[in-house]
Amino acid sequence: MQVILKEDVDNLGKMGDTVNVKLGYARNFLFPRSLAVEASAKNLRMLEQVKKEIAAKIAKQKAAAQKIASGLSGVTLTIKAKAGEEGKLFGSVTNMDIEEALKAQGFEVDKRKIVVSEPIKNLGSYTVTVKLPREVTASVTVNVEAE
Repeated sequence: MQVILKEDVDNLGKMGDTVNVKLGYARNFLFPRSLAVEASAKNLRMLEQVKKEIAAKIAKQKAAAQKIASGLSGVTLTIKAKAGEEGKLFGSVTNMDIEEALKAQGFEVDKRKIVVSEPIKNLGSYTVTVKLPREVTASVTVNVEAE
């Protein structure tokens, strides 16, 4: 079944794309969440008219994401954690800890968008990537200190 995506869907496509999906996926996931509409002749004609609006919406989202990324680039987070004598943490610093530290500084970022290359299990300074909409990324420095 062909559908027109109304929003970006991970592993499927971007807003405005026409993609083929299975009927059950469209009926049970995409349509109830208003992520897509059926690619009928009427909807395809309407898509041509809406493409300009979609392009403007994409540009607005990208500008907002770049503004957030520029704010996040200079951020240095300090997270206190319990550590042993050799600087090894009891547990690890997770995405949730980083999300809470970002909230404390005034940034609303979903923990699923925070990418930690390897688990943070030692004291020190680490660089963490934050994925924002429209393929915009920002790097945040996380300093882990002993309590």
